[in-house]
Amino acid sequence: MPDAPCRKAYVAVNLDVDEEGNLYPRAIRWRDGRVFVIERLKYKCRAASAKVGGGGIRYTIIVCGKESFLFHEGNKWFVEAKEGYG
Repeated sequence: MPDAPCRKAYVAVNLDVDEEGNLYPRAIRWRDGRVFVIERLKYKCRAASAKVGGGGIRYTIIVCGKESFLFHEGNKWFVEAKEGYG
């Protein structure tokens, strides 16, 4: 069964910054107030979103036990949100 269509959803991100200036996202906040804690940061690389376009620094994260991508594009953050969510 194919994946549901996705859209680019800009989100607020709570993060930590270390003394070297490295960013560590800790939580994602949707406009409706929902907060999703990032349980684990698995990987970070420069990449494009194949599903919704755009790109930048792609963080492979674990949220609610599932792997997902969080993108830092310029000074904004976005996720690949399934239609009807967020």
